[in-house]
Amino acid sequence: MVRKAAVSTLSNGSYLQGQTNGRLPSLDSGQPAQKEKVVLKKKVTLLRGISIIIGTIIGAGIFISPKGILKNTGSVGMSLTVWTVCGILSLFGALCYAELGTCIKKSGGHYTYILEAFGPLPAFVRVWVELLIIRPAATAVISLAFGRYILEPFFMQCEIPELAIKLITAVGITLVMVLNSMSVSWSARIQIFLTFCKLVAILIIIVPGVIQLIKGETQHFQNAFAGNDASVMGLPLAFYSGMYAYSGWFYLNFVTEEVENPEKTIPLAICISMIIVTVGYVLTNVAYFTTISAGELLLSKAVAVTFAERLMGSFSLAVPVFVALSCFGSMNGGIFAVSRMFFVASREGHLPEILSMIHVRKHTPLPAVIVLHPLTMIMLFNGDLYSLLNFLSFARWLFIGLVVAGLIYLRYKRPDMPRPFKVPLFIPALFSFTCLFMVALSLYSDPVNTGIGFAITLTGVPAYYLFIVWDKKPKWFRRLLGKSWVGLQLL
Repeated sequence: MVRKAAVSTLSNGSYLQGQTNGRLPSLDSGQPAQKEKVVLKKKVTLLRGISIIIGTIIGAGIFISPKGILKNTGSVGMSLTVWTVCGILSLFGALCYAELGTCIKKSGGHYTYILEAFGPLPAFVRVWVELLIIRPAATAVISLAFGRYILEPFFMQCEIPELAIKLITAVGITLVMVLNSMSVSWSARIQIFLTFCKLVAILIIIVPGVIQLIKGETQHFQNAFAGNDASVMGLPLAFYSGMYAYSGWFYLNFVTEEVENPEKTIPLAICISMIIVTVGYVLTNVAYFTTISAGELLLSKAVAVTFAERLMGSFSLAVPVFVALSCFGSMNGGIFAVSRMFFVASREGHLPEILSMIHVRKHTPLPAVIVLHPLTMIMLFNGDLYSLLNFLSFARWLFIGLVVAGLIYLRYKRPDMPRPFKVPLFIPALFSFTCLFMVALSLYSDPVNTGIGFAITLTGVPAYYLFIVWDKKPKWFRRLLGKSWVGLQLL
C-alpha cells in the first residue's frame, strides 16, 4: 500500500488534520505561531461510555416486536433461555473488545483491530462496506422507526402517510448530524438523557409485569417449555435474532481515543452496560408474558403498545414517544461512534483526506460525521433498506468474528503487547466460533441474499487496488475523484 506522508492542512481557518501538529498562521509580521496539536478531546467518562453502549444497543426492537426469537424457539421457556444466553454471549464478545480497546488505544473499532491483526486489505473492505451500505441503511431503518413512532400519537385513528414518515425521519437524521457536528459534550449529554429515557421505558413495562406476577398472573409460564418444537434450523435463527438485538456493545471501542482512562473505563462501562441490558431484556420479555400469551405476541405488530393498552389505559399513549426517543438515542450513538471509524480510516490513508480533519474550535470530526448525511438520505428515499440489511447482516458477524479471531492471533503474534485487561482464551474462541457459525448458517438458510451481500462486500477488493494501491493515477482520474467527492459533500 502506498500512503502519503501526514501533512498538516488548514482549510478556511476551520479545520486541521487530526493526527498532525498544525501551525496556525500568525496575525502579525508573518511569523509562524507555536505548534498547536488539534485532537479529539477525552470527554467520554464512565457514565458517558455506559450511555453510548446502552443507548445504542436498546433501539426499537425490544419495544416493537421481539417475536423473532419466540417464533423460532416454539415456547416461552426456550425463548427466555435464548434471550439470556444471547446476553451472555454478547458479554463475551464485549469482553474481547474490552481487551482489544485497552491494548490498542486507537479509535476505529472493527477497522482498527483488523488493520492491526491482518493488514490493510481486509480493514479497507470493512470500512468500504460500512461507509457505502451498512451504516447509511442501518441509520435509515432505525430513523424510519423514529419517524413512525414520533407521529403515532397524531394519527391514532388512521394510517400514517409514508411521505410524512420520511419527511420527519429526514429532519431527525439531519438533527442528529448537526448535533454530532457541533459538540461532543452536548452529543454525550443528550445520549445520557436518552439512555435514561430508554431505561424508564423498560421500567414502565417491567414494574407492571412484576405486579402481575405478584398477583399470580403466571398462566402463560405454566409448561413453559411446552409448545411447538423448535426445528433444527429454527433454534440457530433464534440465536441470530437475539445476537442482533444485543448488537451495539462494540461502539465504545470506536471512540477509544476520547475515553478518559481507557484501561479502566472501557472494561467497566462494557460490563455494567451488558449486565443492565441483559437483565432489562429478560425481565421485559417476562413482563410481556404476564399479560400476553405466546400466540398473541406473535400476532402483535408492537408488543409494548399492546401490553400498555391492556394494563395502563390512556397512559399507553406515552409508549410510542418513548420508542421514538429510544430510536433517536440509537441514531445518535451510532453516528457518534461510526464517524470515528471513518475518521481513523482517513487518517490511515484509506478514505479521502478531508475525513481526518477536525474542527479547530468545536473539536469534532465534522467531515466524517456529515459524509453519512447524503448517503443516508439516498437510502431513505430511494433504497430498499430491508433488502440491503438482509444482504449485509452476515458481513457484520463475519468481521466481528474476524476481529475476535484477531485477538487470539495477536496473543501469538505479539505476546509482549501490554494487556491491562485480559480475558481467558476460551472466551474469544467460543465467541468467534459463534460468529462464524451464524455466517455459515446464513449461507445455508438464505444463499441468494447472502450471496448478493458477499458479492457487494467483495467489491471492496478491486476498490482497494484502484483507490489505494494504484498510486500513478492519471490527472483526469484524480480530478474526477475530487469532483465526485466534493459533489457528495454538497448534497
